[in-house]
Amino acid sequence: MEVVCLNSEPVFDDGDEYEDEGGCSLMEQDDEMGETQSKKEPPPPTVGLEFESFDEAYDFYNVYAKEQGFGIRVSNSWFRSKRKERYRAKLSCSSAGFKKKSEANNPRPETRTGCPAMIVIRLVDSKRWRIVDLELEHNHPVSPDTKRFYKSHKKMILAAKKAHRSEPVREVHTIKLYRAASVDAVCNGYSDVDEREGRNPVNQSNHLELKEGDAHAVYNYFCRMKLTNPNFFYLMNLDDEGRLRNVFWADARSRAAYSHFSDTITIDTTCLANKFEIPLISFVGVNHQGQSILLGCGFLGHESTEYFVWIFRAWLTCMLQHPPQVIVTDQSKPLQNAVSLVFPGARHCYCLGYIMQRVPERLGGLKGFEAIKRQLNKAIYDSLKIAEFETCWGDMIERHGLGDSKWLQALYGDRQRWVPVYLKDIPFAGMIPIKENEGFNAFFDGYVHKHTSFKEFIDKYDLALQRKHLKEAMGDLESRNSSFELKTRCNFELQLSKVYTKEIFKKFQSEVEGMYSCFNTRQVNVSGPITTYVVKERVEVEGSEKEVRCYEVLYETTQADIRCICSLFNFKGYLCRHALNVLNYNGVEEIPPRYILPRWCKDFKRRYPIDYGGSDADVNNPGQWYNHLYRRVVQVVEEGAQSQEHYKAVLQGLEELLHKLSL
Repeated sequence: MEVVCLNSEPVFDDGDEYEDEGGCSLMEQDDEMGETQSKKEPPPPTVGLEFESFDEAYDFYNVYAKEQGFGIRVSNSWFRSKRKERYRAKLSCSSAGFKKKSEANNPRPETRTGCPAMIVIRLVDSKRWRIVDLELEHNHPVSPDTKRFYKSHKKMILAAKKAHRSEPVREVHTIKLYRAASVDAVCNGYSDVDEREGRNPVNQSNHLELKEGDAHAVYNYFCRMKLTNPNFFYLMNLDDEGRLRNVFWADARSRAAYSHFSDTITIDTTCLANKFEIPLISFVGVNHQGQSILLGCGFLGHESTEYFVWIFRAWLTCMLQHPPQVIVTDQSKPLQNAVSLVFPGARHCYCLGYIMQRVPERLGGLKGFEAIKRQLNKAIYDSLKIAEFETCWGDMIERHGLGDSKWLQALYGDRQRWVPVYLKDIPFAGMIPIKENEGFNAFFDGYVHKHTSFKEFIDKYDLALQRKHLKEAMGDLESRNSSFELKTRCNFELQLSKVYTKEIFKKFQSEVEGMYSCFNTRQVNVSGPITTYVVKERVEVEGSEKEVRCYEVLYETTQADIRCICSLFNFKGYLCRHALNVLNYNGVEEIPPRYILPRWCKDFKRRYPIDYGGSDADVNNPGQWYNHLYRRVVQVVEEGAQSQEHYKAVLQGLEELLHKLSL
């Protein structure tokens, strides 16, 4: 297999554009030559269109760009290392990316907007170029009236002038339709065509693109793990020709962790969305310290419902058919289809962090972008009621003329899956951001970059997990052996300092301190045992400015039920400052047990073992013996890790047991 290298930097400078061989100087476009060109409007780019050469593909996109009113350039190219043969290229809108900052006294003004519009073409069968990915929407206005001012269009006219005068210039080349977006988009009886999947139509030949040594590295790793880690699980999916399509695996710690933290998970497809070399998909949860934990991962050969369904079912099989309650993913129709098929009982939501990361790319080129961004943030993060969000969103669309934005239209259509005000009844365990300054990091952040190879990732995988496990162990040690510093005289703080892990207590502690920014707690309505209160709070807005906001809190006295309109308890898993104020107002000295989630407690893994199949194993089923014994042993391990004395006692007991069994 030939070694393939992906250049980490564009082969062409950011300001360069593709030029025909025998390049020549630029010339201004004249009206006479414009009249000789074909007036036929070219078809739009479509995934699957094929061309006889790179030049033909470039010319096709350039003609399309000219008709739409934007310029293009080659923003990146990939070459095979041995022959320096180009086999992949990305043609982008001339407004893509941003120029490097200049140290000149009078630098040129920034004209680029980070526009996402592009096509990616790839050499297939060593002779044809095929469109394999595309994005047609721009984040800035485009107008055919300005097309003559783009550098790439001037080159097209120059090429026309070099051609024989007796032959009219053909702007549209003969194009073979390899596959339309809607063809073969039905797999296993369901259709999964949408904007994203239309770019990557289902094709039985889609498989993992492995370099030399990658397959051996993956296989050898799995073999080694099965020898040293008996509860290691992996599955491989092959096509009819024996090529690897998908891979999934999870180690023993991931499977044990899921038995404790199976309530809410995130399916991280960052590497797929950003077109990394490795199509990594990760199943991620949150442990009792609020840290991300890996619950399994895999490589996906193609972004389609069919492939997502395979890897989801592999994961569910690994986790003994025990689905999570809540699943958070990127906004994607194939993902949505697959989740509904494999996890029909789960609440499926879109990750707000992923969506907000795309705002500059999608809207950055629009006039008044900063004002748009402020109003968008206000609608998303500050709305306490659905009516407030609807009003703020509608005002933003109307004020800035955003009614034609397909991206915003799609977001609004899916608003019940990602806007916090619609998700208040879902327990997220802190897995989605609800404030503007809250960020999120992928589990393998810092270990994977755009050009990380399969082999390199396998080498880094164990290191990443080892560091994460060490961080969790150190957190457990600090939580058990340290006394937390109290910052107030509030009994709520003292109560939970004895219960919560260190990191969760620090977050709760900020809510206790926040009680002192609340004031004028007053009763506004009584309906039977339910009393409605309004709590005012001074909150920071832009800069150092503050404004007063009112929060409604419902309190049921007989059962000590309490719920605040901010719903922090469902979003994060601990009570907010507004609810704490109302409890304090009613003379409640301790937080009711129902509002102290066991998943945040120091001894959670030891005190709350989860057994999917009941407490008794079927004596006639060897498979159940293994699973039941394994879960019980995990409890023993958790006890043994509590102290050096426990460790020695457990180790001695295990050695005696093994000796007794003659093993």
